[in-house]
Amino acid sequence: MPRPPALTPLAAVAALVVLTACDTGSPAPLPPRSMSAPEAAPALNAVRAFDLGQIVVDGAGLTLYRYDKDDADPPRSACDSACTRAWQPVPAAAARQLHGIDPALAGSMTRSDGTDQVTLAGFPLYRYRADEMPGETGGLGAGGAWFPVTPDGNTVRVTADPGQSDAFGP
Repeated sequence: MPRPPALTPLAAVAALVVLTACDTGSPAPLPPRSMSAPEAAPALNAVRAFDLGQIVVDGAGLTLYRYDKDDADPPRSACDSACTRAWQPVPAAAARQLHGIDPALAGSMTRSDGTDQVTLAGFPLYRYRADEMPGETGGLGAGGAWFPVTPDGNTVRVTADPGQSDAFGP
């Protein structure tokens, strides 16, 4: 008789949640917020978002942003300490995995805390921590200074015509 396949970690957690909810008669507990967000892989990928046109995402498909208060020449981040609680600097390792990005535009800079951050066209890149799933763009226009970045290092400030875009297509 064939042996049943082992449960994946996610399936095991889901089974535990269902069993726990059945045993107690109470609603199933929600996983902590940090469990729901995909792990950001170190990469820069150009994709076509449904309503924005071409944007850059990380290896997990999460939107990357540019901050208008940063400088590109030389690269300098104006987002430090409290700011990085909401806006996570993208590690410089992301510049090693490029898909649809001109390698001449990707680089890195050293932040004031000594960590290295990836740059695109000289501008430091960030991930908005509130974006939990691929395709989310909750940071668009935040504070009038945060915008998704395009593959050439510019920003998306308004939505494109959705009738002319394909969701995450080439």
